[in-house]
Amino acid sequence: MATRILFVTTDQQRFDSLGCNGGGIARTPVIDGLAADGVRYERAHPQNVVCMPSRATMLTGQHVRNHGVWMNGVPLPADAPTVAGLLHDAGWRTGLFGKAHFEPFLDPFLRFPQNRMGVSGTTDDDGRPYRGFDRMEFAGHGSAGLFHFGGWLRENHPEHLGSFYPALDATLDVNSAGGGDTGAPQVHRNEAPPEAYHTGWVADRAMGWLDGLSDDDDWFCWLSFPDPHHPWDPPASELHRVPWRDLDLPAGYPVDREEREVALDAKGAHWRRWYDGDLMSNFEAPAQWVPATLTPDQVREVDAMTHIENELIDESLGRLLAAVAARGWDDDLHVVFTTDHGEFQGDHGLLFKGPFHVDSLMRLPLVWRPAPSSGVAPSVVSDPVGLVDLAPTFCQIAGLDVPEWMDGTPLPASTDEAVDRHRPAVLTEWDSVHPSGAEVHLQTVTLDGMVCTRYEPGTCHEGTEGELWDLADDPLQRINLWDDPARRSLRDDLVAELDALLPDRPDVLLRAESPV
Repeated sequence: MATRILFVTTDQQRFDSLGCNGGGIARTPVIDGLAADGVRYERAHPQNVVCMPSRATMLTGQHVRNHGVWMNGVPLPADAPTVAGLLHDAGWRTGLFGKAHFEPFLDPFLRFPQNRMGVSGTTDDDGRPYRGFDRMEFAGHGSAGLFHFGGWLRENHPEHLGSFYPALDATLDVNSAGGGDTGAPQVHRNEAPPEAYHTGWVADRAMGWLDGLSDDDDWFCWLSFPDPHHPWDPPASELHRVPWRDLDLPAGYPVDREEREVALDAKGAHWRRWYDGDLMSNFEAPAQWVPATLTPDQVREVDAMTHIENELIDESLGRLLAAVAARGWDDDLHVVFTTDHGEFQGDHGLLFKGPFHVDSLMRLPLVWRPAPSSGVAPSVVSDPVGLVDLAPTFCQIAGLDVPEWMDGTPLPASTDEAVDRHRPAVLTEWDSVHPSGAEVHLQTVTLDGMVCTRYEPGTCHEGTEGELWDLADDPLQRINLWDDPARRSLRDDLVAELDALLPDRPDVLLRAESPV
């Protein structure tokens, strides 16, 4: 009897985007159904809140300081151990379809195999598996970039090469131009039809690969959708799904400007300075966009675009699951669904992401539907888990020992199992250096309903500041308790827990080769 793992990721998706997590706008019946039949995690956290470090963690099962990808633009070393490599060496068939981002996207001289594969159209590394995958076919955020999707679009829908939002401007900076009805940054009316959009393409390429497998094959398929990451440009034919004018503003968006800015001032200097356009500390948002200019209607339109993209993802996943069921494979199929990090979507008066360790970016959707044949009962796990636990979970499903080089542990399949394992706190960290000279360094521990973030010395911080959030009393994270004398002992205990769990920082950091 074969064992099969479908690992589904999105890019930059919020916890509350799914119906099963309380979302009431986007219709996500496929993922909601997986949650109803499986294990839904209420507090899954990434180990870094941007793409490349988080994806390296998912692939290796290691914390950021151990795999070395400390910011976007730092390539994962070619010899890094991966869970896909373990499965491949154990005889599994392995494929990745969609966004990989283990190497920088901006690579005009094709220094990295991932980009050479995208340009040439090859799906492996000169006949050899790459990072443990037999087959890799890449898509990014639109028609540009060094991806298989761009080549496919040129061959099959050349008339729509210009329909997508140009994420990079002529200077290779992240484009801040607005569009749509409200002029919101990176919102765009895309005339490409759904059949020429990357969400359906990713599912189609994975289905084509699965068609070539036999009933006896053990397989691991990473289905990696580029959405709902900006730019927000779903097919215009689908805009009727969520009319933006009908949306309420999210609870996390403080409508009153004074209230918004008082809350930002309580968080730390890098928050307010970015909001005011005084500091660009990271590459994760357009350099020329000033968050203080964000309007309520722009928040509504960005949210609507995002919900539409989430619906398209759910439907494409449903098509693939139907194809798997038609092969008679569903009873032995494990499905794991998550994302790499979150998105502000108006929370705190902001969009995009960056060095901000709050639930908008850190609390992620995570669903594991174990194979029905495994007999695992549906459950909800409230204890914190990390994306670092995914690779060990895949090892456990495959019947392989979890190697010592992995830092995570297999996900608990129930609350009782989580308690029995005495799971540690979840760690999230951020280090970034921007050409402007800005440096921000944060480390966060989440434990017992508290989120504690320490700032290290940098451009905005002396090293004595931080954030302490009580998730029960302050779910919107507006009341910073870091300097509250009544919480000083708790804060010190959490910082001690952070120090005990955080790996040592490498003596020499890997070199950032590109901004993204």
